Amino acid sequence: MSAPSSSRRRFVRNAAGTTAFFLLGGQEFPIPALAAAPAPAAPPEFFSAEEFRFLQAACDCIYPDDSFGPGASALGVPSFIDRQMQTPYGRGELWYMSGPFQNGPANLGYQLPLAPQALYRQGIESANHYARTERGKDFASLPPEIRTELLTAFEGGAVHFAAFNARLFFEQLRRNTLEGVFADPIHGGNLHMQGWMLLGFPGARADFMDWVNQEGQAYPFEPVSIDPQKA
Repeated sequence: MSAPSSSRRRFVRNAAGTTAFFLLGGQEFPIPALAAAPAPAAPPEFFSAEEFRFLQAACDCIYPDDSFGPGASALGVPSFIDRQMQTPYGRGELWYMSGPFQNGPANLGYQLPLAPQALYRQGIESANHYARTERGKDFASLPPEIRTELLTAFEGGAVHFAAFNARLFFEQLRRNTLEGVFADPIHGGNLHMQGWMLLGFPGARADFMDWVNQEGQAYPFEPVSIDPQKA
């Protein structure tokens, strides 16, 4: 994981746009000034205060604030992940969770006997323990550049937590962070649809028939959420 930079945000915008970005002719919607300030986070329901503090710090390293827009915490991503942990997904009810459990090649996917709830709980505890051991402080108490350094070590697979390789935890965290940035605001992230505005994505509009076969014509409307009151 490279250090936070505008080039990384630019890559996300250009790579993730695909069909939606083509439809919009590359148009970018202005991000509301009122949304540039960090959003007040709702009290977590699944995570403890200490775990949530880790989540805010780590998510902001993965998706930082820069000239293209606000970072993960300001977009409500930690609250998005907290809400996800209280769903069938978070409890592992949508996964095949019976054995055998063993190490396997990456193309076989997730192989741990841990639902996302348990993976986060154990992963955060282990990440904080590693940070205290290596740097003398909990993860969230370290400077941003040191946090990024630790996450880079987790991503590289050289760090082993007590129950699993740190890379598995990092991949879960990165995946859920990006989901929180770009999911419909009805799920708790993507505050004010700023993730969609970065891509020029129109959101949950009913149809686009008036704009079919209008190559190069900019789509003139801002995105909409499934539930506009949640945006």
